[in-house]
Amino acid sequence: MTTFHEIYERHSKDVYRYAYWLSGSANDADDITSETFARAWVGREKIRTETVKAYLFAIARNLYLKGLRHANRQTDLDPLHPDPKPAPEQQVESRLELVRAMQEIQSLPETDRAAFLLRVQHELPYDEIARILQLPLTTAKVKIHRARLKLAAQEIGENQ
Repeated sequence: MTTFHEIYERHSKDVYRYAYWLSGSANDADDITSETFARAWVGREKIRTETVKAYLFAIARNLYLKGLRHANRQTDLDPLHPDPKPAPEQQVESRLELVRAMQEIQSLPETDRAAFLLRVQHELPYDEIARILQLPLTTAKVKIHRARLKLAAQEIGENQ
């Protein structure tokens, strides 16, 4: 039997990253991650161990959407938000690329962005993504494909 602490240790970083990419804010990602695990703790009897990660991502996404509905706003990414991990010289080299990538991802519609991140960053299978987003499987696949095409077109347009 897996303990809740083990679940937290195994999945908290992934949930945080997912929440960060959805919201674009480290503070919001912290709040979403904390609330995700608080809600998972309350409903821990319902968690099936084979779908823990998908369950946590679904909670995180629902919390993010709830925040959007209550605030009725979308937060732009703060390009000056410091990344605590890379060395200063690495920050200088990667800052512009990271900001551009985050802006491009934020330009996607929310559902497309969520589907793309679940597939690319978290490597979830299409059927789990469809379950999390409550979409038909083919719709989830199409959203991911279109997000990839849009991001590739933006990349090609900037390089010309």
